[in-house]
Amino acid sequence: MPDILLTAVALMLVIEGLLPFLLPAAWRETFRRLIELSDGQLRFIGLSSMLLGLILLYFVRH
Repeated sequence: MPDILLTAVALMLVIEGLLPFLLPAAWRETFRRLIELSDGQLRFIGLSSMLLGLILLYFVRH
């Protein structure tokens, strides 16, 4: 189990590093826009991301 968790974290870091590496200006602009969002909007984005991840995990595991 720890191997799977470490693999998942490593893959997440690789994926999250792609955009700032390949398109730093777009990455910076995206974060500038995120800063302007309200707390409620950010929470909705976070919740949507978590739900999408859970749904994806469900379909991958079954």
